[in-house]
Amino acid sequence: MTPTRRPALRTLAALAIAAAALTPFAGAQAQTKLKWAHVYETSEPFHKWSVWAGEEIKKRTNGRYEIQVFPASSLGKENDINQGLLLGTVDIILTGASFAGRSYQPLAVSYFPFIFRDAEHQLKYARSDVFRELAKGYDDKTGNHITALNYYGARHVTSSAARPITKPEDMKGLKIRVPDAPAYLAFPKALGANATPIAFAEVYLALQNGTVDAQENPLPTIEAKKFFEVQKNISLTGHIVDSLLTVVSGQLWSKLSADDKRVFTEVMEEAADKTGREIIASEARLVDEFRKKGNNVIVVDKAAFRDAVLKATKPTDQGYRQQDYDRIVNLK
Repeated sequence: MTPTRRPALRTLAALAIAAAALTPFAGAQAQTKLKWAHVYETSEPFHKWSVWAGEEIKKRTNGRYEIQVFPASSLGKENDINQGLLLGTVDIILTGASFAGRSYQPLAVSYFPFIFRDAEHQLKYARSDVFRELAKGYDDKTGNHITALNYYGARHVTSSAARPITKPEDMKGLKIRVPDAPAYLAFPKALGANATPIAFAEVYLALQNGTVDAQENPLPTIEAKKFFEVQKNISLTGHIVDSLLTVVSGQLWSKLSADDKRVFTEVMEEAADKTGREIIASEARLVDEFRKKGNNVIVVDKAAFRDAVLKATKPTDQGYRQQDYDRIVNLK
């Protein structure tokens, strides 16, 4: 080797060592950081089991995915995070089919009042062909992918001290907050109430200052959001048995290997099951707890509310397909 080549080789060796110092150790795989967003409080099962799912996915993929969960509308309201799936600002969300239904309306048929008898009926729907077909319709339309359905709870009406709701006629003229999605309008409109869409994060203040007289949500949400503090009456209407969908953005889903898709799906379905069992247990205890807090818990005639709603509207009036409604109602 000639003397003139030795300095050049030494320089190349030094550059190689420097590059190695800046490069992760050999055999390490790049880690992908993901954002999981929802609008619920950190005290709620939806957040707890989302965090669990993120940790479990990290574990089952040997650390290749790092998922950070953003609760309580910290990445935006529900419309925002749905839009974020398309914009690439979020990777995974928990959202109601009512909001996902903005992109594929048939999916929101599950929000038609009294379509479900109870929680068990909805859990059968989550495992049914009709749900799989509706979820596929959403996937095909948006490119995003629904991995799981989470039980959210039976929605009940809460109202101010001056407006107890004991029968369908009491809803007439009631100023009631509903989520900012069309699927929630059928119940109040059918009974003559004045439905007012207000973002979830703003509901407590709207109730407190009298912007609206009432709102509707499941008992665990009424507890978590402390609506019971500013609403004397809780009427057990159970008009919608609600759910949340776990949705993965199309941009992420298309990049996952078959094995990773299986891991994401299995973990998200496990998280949904754990969430649902916890919510059902909460519903069972909260009626007595609200009574102990001094709330007026009203057991209404649900059949009377159902008959009044179905007399005033039908699924096709809301843009849903009658055959989807019939298949869900008839699930055994």
